[in-house]
Amino acid sequence: MKILHTESSTGWGGQEMRILRESIGMRERGHEMILAVHRGGVLIEKARKEGFTVYELSFNKSAAAITISKLIALLKKHGIDIVITHSSLDAWIGGIAARIAGKKIVRTRHLSTAIRSGLNSFLLYKCLVDFVVTTSSCIVPLIAEASGIKRECLKCIPTGIDPNTLVMDPAQIAQFRDSLGLHAQDILVGTCCFVRSWKGIDTLLRAAQLLQQHQEIKWVVVGGGHVDDYRPKAQAMGLEKSVIFTGHLDTPYSAIGAMDIFVLLSTANEGISQASLQAAYLSRPLITTPVGGLPEVCIEGKTGMIVPVFSPEKTAEAVLALARDPQRRRSLGAQAKALVEERFTLKHTLDQMEDVCFAVWHQKIR
Repeated sequence: MKILHTESSTGWGGQEMRILRESIGMRERGHEMILAVHRGGVLIEKARKEGFTVYELSFNKSAAAITISKLIALLKKHGIDIVITHSSLDAWIGGIAARIAGKKIVRTRHLSTAIRSGLNSFLLYKCLVDFVVTTSSCIVPLIAEASGIKRECLKCIPTGIDPNTLVMDPAQIAQFRDSLGLHAQDILVGTCCFVRSWKGIDTLLRAAQLLQQHQEIKWVVVGGGHVDDYRPKAQAMGLEKSVIFTGHLDTPYSAIGAMDIFVLLSTANEGISQASLQAAYLSRPLITTPVGGLPEVCIEGKTGMIVPVFSPEKTAEAVLALARDPQRRRSLGAQAKALVEERFTLKHTLDQMEDVCFAVWHQKIR
């Protein structure tokens, strides 16, 4: 198959990482992958470094007519079979271009937020798609209800992790803990994310403040984004010695592996988090909120503990319970790894995406 990915987002988060990893994996299976990305997008350079043909286009509304024309031309030039759209603007523009050119369309919905019913949803999730892929099963019935698309044209395909990239190096883990000034008996509680307002960092800081008297419990926030919004807050709360912000790390696996407990306290928008899957595969016990796809990985009592949104008190209770019970941490971590191996690897993602694309291409769907 010849497949075109469109992306109007310019950032570098789980969505863009999935596009690149999926493109690499599908290319290895013999498919031709081409990308059309909004000008200035981080994905452009990273995809080109991997040897992909990448078109820089404007997905702004003001340039829609020109971009649709350019997309139609490149669809014909490369003989594209399927267009996979990802964000709202490229879903509209890429979807219209694909329909005009008579190409099949797969829409990937990466967020777990509901979509509003009405003409917009009907057009975007029914008329301009042949199939919708979500990254969290909780959004499947919401999209079906809002858009009227047939349930057989919807499927949750989580973004799986590549076990080959997740190697536990004890020396690097020890080095990371040493860099934080930890002692052997210290319990490191951490999160890893692109820091945004809805990642629950405020809740994490307040939980850390509640547990300040437990000096053996240390906290780390790994990831870039709006980190500078939270450093002053931590300092004002007197947490500068117990909460450390690392900023962005190109390879955060040693940092995740150094954690005794992994937390992700998202308040909205979360699909199936890559960081939670990575932590689970590295046998870390999880503490998450029940938002989006998080409970699909953090299963209460099996792979971790679920706490309410905006609840530093319950978060502190869960952290303290696991900090005091190393055997339970080991048990939850072992079951977390087994769950990822069973359901959430990159191979699972590629197998299912390939099946969907073949079915759409051969008109077995719709």
